Amino acid sequence: MSANYSSGKLEKLLIYSFTDRQFQVKDAEQKNKPAFVAPINPESFTKNFKIEHDVQRPHGTGSAEVKFKSTAPEELKLEFILDGTATMEGYWNEYKDKPVYEQLKIFMDCAYNYKGDIHRPNFLLIIWGSEIKFRCVLTNLDVNYTLFKPDGTPLRARLSATFLDYQSREQRIAEDNPASPDLTHHRIIKQGDRLDLLTYSIYNDSKYFMQVARANGLGSIKKIKPGNELYFPPFNKNEI
Repeated sequence: MSANYSSGKLEKLLIYSFTDRQFQVKDAEQKNKPAFVAPINPESFTKNFKIEHDVQRPHGTGSAEVKFKSTAPEELKLEFILDGTATMEGYWNEYKDKPVYEQLKIFMDCAYNYKGDIHRPNFLLIIWGSEIKFRCVLTNLDVNYTLFKPDGTPLRARLSATFLDYQSREQRIAEDNPASPDLTHHRIIKQGDRLDLLTYSIYNDSKYFMQVARANGLGSIKKIKPGNELYFPPFNKNEI
């Protein structure tokens, strides 16, 4: 897992940090480099998949009814070794002469520390060769110090980190159900489009076309022109 065997080149696990939910704006201090490089690649990684169910036990029956609720976000679990002895073979050169606390700070700044400008820690992209490309956020971190100088200064630490798959709201909407009538939609008008037919395509019912017209400030349903954008808001069908 830690090497690209087709080329014989060792591929380091890399973590990039972003300040936006769309993973477009890298952390200001990162520039074009990864925010964190695994000094020694993990020996393994664990992926966790979970389906959540609602278990109901109807009164008077002995069996439970299991109903699907949702698919939980995927988890990725990794362990990193941080070493300050400068004796481990294959250790990342840029970290080799740094004490453990400095290496830990690099990881914490990348994945854990609160960022005042976005009011949360960074969004992360983990890349490891062709095996992993994972957009995520850090959810749990255990730091276990295992080797010390005589004065108590840590010389080695093992980081056990759990990352949770992260998708922006826009991405979830697109993947889960891009035509859901409970979501906001936008359409660019094409030649021959009709408001009632567009309304039907969104809500599976054309009776909401007057509400759509009002939401878009249209004085007449005939005043839709090719190239214009129409907004189709979610409606509470019980109130219409």
